[in-house]
Amino acid sequence: MEPESDKSDKSDTESSYTDQNATFPRVSAVAAGWMLDFMFVSMCHHFKADKPDEFSRSLSIYKAISKKSSLNGHFHVEKKLICAFLTRVIHGKQLNVLFEEDSHVMPLMSAAKLWSKFEDVVTDESLYKNINILLIVQTVAVCMEKGQRSSASSALKWFENNHEIPQSLIVKLSTIVAQRETYHPFLMSFSFSRLLETVKSFVDAYLEKNPSDFLLKAATEMVQSSGSIKDLEDVVTKDISLSETSSESTEDGREKESTLCLRTKRKLLSTKIIDVWQPDTCKKPFVSLRRLSRNELIQRLSGKSTDTCSKNEQKPKPRKARGKWTCELDQYLKDGVRRHGPGKWSRILLDYDFEGRSGVMLKDRWRVLMRTESKKGSASFM
Repeated sequence: MEPESDKSDKSDTESSYTDQNATFPRVSAVAAGWMLDFMFVSMCHHFKADKPDEFSRSLSIYKAISKKSSLNGHFHVEKKLICAFLTRVIHGKQLNVLFEEDSHVMPLMSAAKLWSKFEDVVTDESLYKNINILLIVQTVAVCMEKGQRSSASSALKWFENNHEIPQSLIVKLSTIVAQRETYHPFLMSFSFSRLLETVKSFVDAYLEKNPSDFLLKAATEMVQSSGSIKDLEDVVTKDISLSETSSESTEDGREKESTLCLRTKRKLLSTKIIDVWQPDTCKKPFVSLRRLSRNELIQRLSGKSTDTCSKNEQKPKPRKARGKWTCELDQYLKDGVRRHGPGKWSRILLDYDFEGRSGVMLKDRWRVLMRTESKKGSASFM
């Protein structure tokens, strides 16, 4: 038979849930909605700050929460589409990234397909049309920059058959592709950077209309109310301690038993986590008083000769040789310098595939090309 105090506690707990209809699934759904809103705002923030890695991490969390939750409301579906749209824009220059079953549909083509669903969402009609045109023009421009003229032509045919596009724009872009004018003034005026800035203005307008910042405001108030990070940790620790204290039993025997079990579980949990996440190098410690060569160490321990030991030594694996500079790579480098100027190696790396080369390698190769052309005395280098 249960004590009266326990019965009263249970009845109070049950009434607090049933009276307010605050069942755990409903509470969980509301919390999941807040977390989705927070991750959505985080992705928008990282997109505007040009941080693709942070955007991808937030997107992974957003997708994980979306799979577990059953939120299918209008605004949540709308935000999912916006996240998918921003993801495709970020990968706009990576033609090998696929978002559709059709392998010919490139990231910006898929982004344009999603953008057509936002016609009623975007209040500014001119903003909607500008982004639509920028997506079409940049799809062709990226293909031309990568030297894939056939892909640019097929992209135009796809837009003509599957997307609303002005006929004058089709004729203009088809002429540019036919004449192979990679850096035509029209393409340069509708640049990829302009596309990003215009999409950012759309994100700002959407967040202003749909803040989705309840959890963000709560976290901001918590940070502002605490004087420092240490104070914030003390507040969180204090809240946890209070919740643990309120759940303890009033009987001394049960309190000691639960405390002992709690400590044991924490110890096992922490040991297990350290063992799982600890790298292999930490599990096999190695102590050295001073640095010795492998031959010298073997000689001191076993007294064997250097020749005998060298036979048993494992030879280091040779490094994979990097491919030579081809005419195509040289042309990419020249086009990048013509577009961005000398010294802008990081920007040039984003525009072309240099097969894993770094900015320093581009700089060294440029110097070689400059010396070669100066010896030849060629006036039309680029």
